[in-house]
Amino acid sequence: MGTLVTLHLPPGSPLAGLPWVVTIGSLGDQEGWDPLVCGPYEREHALALARAVVIDDDLMAVVEPMLALDGVAAIRKEIEQVRATALDDGDDTVAEPITSSGAAVGDPPEPAEVRAAWRRMATRLAG
Repeated sequence: MGTLVTLHLPPGSPLAGLPWVVTIGSLGDQEGWDPLVCGPYEREHALALARAVVIDDDLMAVVEPMLALDGVAAIRKEIEQVRATALDDGDDTVAEPITSSGAAVGDPPEPAEVRAAWRRMATRLAG
């Protein structure tokens, strides 16, 4: 049984439209291997893929947005916003154990669906 950690997004959050990455590592870091970071994916694809990978294994998957920031100033501005937000409210991450006997988990996307999503994200990022 693995664990999935992600952000709880309110409806209509602009973060939902960003590319998302999945970091998969050993649950409890007892296996001694470096985490694997993969993506980018659309949010729903990232969640479905992460669930499918960790459902029957002692792994942790962290699904988070990838910010396409174009320089040092943009990165520093985002850091300041995150720091200010952290002071204002509580933790917005959600950790859920993933078990094969739990609630129904949708099928992960097929590779062709992921590649189509990459094209959509590239168009949004270049636009």
